[in-house]
Amino acid sequence: MKILKSHFWYHKSQRNGIFFLILLILIVQSVIVFGNFSSDDKIDINSKQVLAFHQQIDSLRTIEIENRKPKIYPFNPNYITDSKGEQLGMSIKEIDRLLTFRKTNKFVNSKIEFQKVTLISDSLLNKIAPYFKFPDWVVKQNSSPSSSGRNQTYYKKKEKKVSTTDINKATAQDFRTISGIGAAFSERIVNYRTKLQGFSIEDQLKEVWGLDIEVANKVLSKFKIVEKPIINKINVNTASFKALLKNPYIDYSLCKKIFEYRDEVAELQNISELKNIIDFPLDKYDRIVLYLMAE
Repeated sequence: MKILKSHFWYHKSQRNGIFFLILLILIVQSVIVFGNFSSDDKIDINSKQVLAFHQQIDSLRTIEIENRKPKIYPFNPNYITDSKGEQLGMSIKEIDRLLTFRKTNKFVNSKIEFQKVTLISDSLLNKIAPYFKFPDWVVKQNSSPSSSGRNQTYYKKKEKKVSTTDINKATAQDFRTISGIGAAFSERIVNYRTKLQGFSIEDQLKEVWGLDIEVANKVLSKFKIVEKPIINKINVNTASFKALLKNPYIDYSLCKKIFEYRDEVAELQNISELKNIIDFPLDKYDRIVLYLMAE
């Protein structure tokens, strides 16, 4: 009994503490059970404030969607590429029709002609036509009184005038009239022509460094060899190593082989004997002998 009594014996301050603890527990329990924590303030989702807030969110979302769309700037429809056409919503067939038409060196100069060529729908035409930008002279032609009441015919690109069609007399400015030839290439053609002492073979133009074959063919379709150049030929039997090396088609290795062959035969009787040299570039023979003779 003494052992049990020691566990239940409290002095006055401890009993008061236990009493207040029990009282505090009862008060908290009462508040939890009988207290009303629900709010009487209910939010009306149909109120003007809420609707205005939703409208503002929707407008911001719409603006963001528009900002993410690729922007279209004014452009000449004659130069639509595959990627540009897809961006505008054109089908592959519609793009191909335009590209095929342009290969004939013709242009469209109105939205009506653009639709006739591509066969795009009215809805797509109305969507992209406001961005069409034609050259000023086309716009003036379309707005002139003489053009009203009838459709404009397709126009061809105007050809620029040249001073001559002789490729050996044409100036750098003449070569720039060719599509794909700028200031750099035109000067490069003139400089290479000077190095060759003039073009004796039309295909020599294709040797110009960096010049595309298609562009070279465009040049040759307009410029021809009217008068062949007069080339100062040197005697292969008496020429010095340095003089022979000035030939635009002879490098150091070939020049050495020519001198070794010349020493072997003593003298070339005919320039065609060059073909007897081992590993002689036969594909360049016609060009090499333009600058050589055997006497």
